[in-house]
Amino acid sequence: MANLGYIQLARCCNQRCRFCSNPSNGRILSLEAAKDHVDDFVQRGYDGIILTGGEPTLFPAMTELIHYAKKLGLPTRIITNGQNTADPVYLADLASAGLTHLHLSIYSVRESVNDYLTQKPGSLKNQLKTLENLADLDIQTDINCVLNRHNADHLDENVRVLTQRFPFLNHFVWNNLDPTMNTAMDYEDVVPRLRDFEVSLFRAMRFLDRTGRTFRVERVPLCYMAEYAHCSTETRKIIKSEERIVHFLDDKETVRQTQWDHGKAEVCSVCHFNAICAGLYELGNFYDPVELSPVFLDPRPVVERVRGKGSL
Repeated sequence: MANLGYIQLARCCNQRCRFCSNPSNGRILSLEAAKDHVDDFVQRGYDGIILTGGEPTLFPAMTELIHYAKKLGLPTRIITNGQNTADPVYLADLASAGLTHLHLSIYSVRESVNDYLTQKPGSLKNQLKTLENLADLDIQTDINCVLNRHNADHLDENVRVLTQRFPFLNHFVWNNLDPTMNTAMDYEDVVPRLRDFEVSLFRAMRFLDRTGRTFRVERVPLCYMAEYAHCSTETRKIIKSEERIVHFLDDKETVRQTQWDHGKAEVCSVCHFNAICAGLYELGNFYDPVELSPVFLDPRPVVERVRGKGSL
């Protein structure tokens, strides 16, 4: 079992992504409050923390906080849009403070698509510069990507282009868009259907698997990734009984998540993967139950593989 805690440091951002799940509200956490959260995760025996936002690099005491967590033996990750980390000096300072892991959000290697989704011209150039900087640093680097209607047809192109240019990239994370989030409600053109990304997601997963890389997929039911069911974020957490605590900078405040089930359709009752599948988020609202179908594969190899070796 591996539990990671999330701390929102700054609810402000230098991008305006059309599907942002945590849009700006102007709040920035104090260093003292951030340290209190770190202390809490240490006491709970968590395996690491993820610093997020908004954009966490807008938190002014980032290096001090990372150093504090390192002294307490808690590995630190950040989820960043890569705009500030394009500065090699700043990124080197984070590494010196003890940053061990960076999740870089890139939505498309097609510059016009990435600019449209981030609403920041030149965003991809800064993200690629961040990757250039990371090539010389001892920081594990993952690529995060939100599945949406505008990148749904070229997810495989994304991974091929990025791994060819940056061979050190070994792990990708895809999160299906949450259509209920604030900005997504304002830009309904970004909401995908499962069939929009089914083919390109499979091609991307197959490419990463065949090149010895790893990946995780969140909010995608197992009938759309049966061959790679062991790579579903929710499935792994269901099988390993993991939890997640997020300290938000809004009215939600602190949320402890221990249940990973989403909506299920009638056909799910006969699916052999039903017990280890979270189903489909926002089923019946933004996503149609007819898109789901039962899987008749043996779930035991999936369970065994998840309980074996695997990255956090």
